[in-house]
Amino acid sequence: METQAIQQQFFTHLKQSLPAHLSLVDELCELLDISADSVYRRLRGEKPVTIDELKKICDHYHLSMDQLLQLNNESVLFRAPGLNSTSYEFIDYLKMSVGLLKYFNSFKRMEFFYQCKDIPLWDFYIFPEMAAFKTFFWSKTLNNHPELRGKSFSFAEYPFSDCYAVAQLLLEEYNKMTGVELWNDESINSTINQISYYKEAGLFKTEEDFDLVVNAFIKTLDHIELEAEKGHKFMRGATEVSYKQPLRFYVNELVLGNNTILVDTEERKMAVITYSVFNPLITTDPRFIEKSFDNFHTLLSRSTLISGTGEKDRNRFFNALRNKVNVLKKLANA
Repeated sequence: METQAIQQQFFTHLKQSLPAHLSLVDELCELLDISADSVYRRLRGEKPVTIDELKKICDHYHLSMDQLLQLNNESVLFRAPGLNSTSYEFIDYLKMSVGLLKYFNSFKRMEFFYQCKDIPLWDFYIFPEMAAFKTFFWSKTLNNHPELRGKSFSFAEYPFSDCYAVAQLLLEEYNKMTGVELWNDESINSTINQISYYKEAGLFKTEEDFDLVVNAFIKTLDHIELEAEKGHKFMRGATEVSYKQPLRFYVNELVLGNNTILVDTEERKMAVITYSVFNPLITTDPRFIEKSFDNFHTLLSRSTLISGTGEKDRNRFFNALRNKVNVLKKLANA
């Protein structure tokens, strides 16, 4: 393909990747520090884009040179927000997640697909006791926060109210999305194992702290079940008049997911996968997106819809989850 045609195709792809309310010309004027007339000449292919300009554009918009040059190799470009951060604070990750979901919601039409290996992050922040425990666990056990070394979990000492407040914004953003969630009966196992490990290792400061977390876990499942029953997302304690976007909740008994998020907008599709437990990798690579969506819809075709209908299957699924959590209560007397 001729250089001029490749350049025009590149800018067409870039324009399609921007939210509708943003002007590509204005964006490039600011980014490249050139006039609108100079931008238009580049868009029409009348003036070649310099290597320096191309690098600025690709860095700023997280675009792949492979896509620009139409290289049909097996490399995929992912963006890793927060990769260069040296912060140990979990609240920074929550704020980044709020920003990511706000970006998704900036598109006029957007549908959110989640293949859940674990319970979605925001669901852990429905109740403050579970939110505090998960924040403590992630900060101490995964991030090795120096201030938590040698400490045991205490809701009174570590309520993480700042993280809980930010996560309410995260819940609000998620509730704005039309969503599809695909669960497995093992989606809660990692959290059960974390609570069990802390109990057996003596990392709950008191029995009351252990009970608070287990009971909050059950209440979390109750809330998620109610959302599935109503077929809508909503904040804890909300009435039906304040219900948010529709939720389609599926259960697959054969395949355990891998915490993959797929986003479908009127302008572009995106995929988010996780590394190091909760850190995101984001791509708009069309080949990766197509294969991921195909796999997701194949799994859906072999799954059971339990939201809004399927009362028997829904009760059976959530009762099984609650039974797993209730087993933890036996540890209190062990």
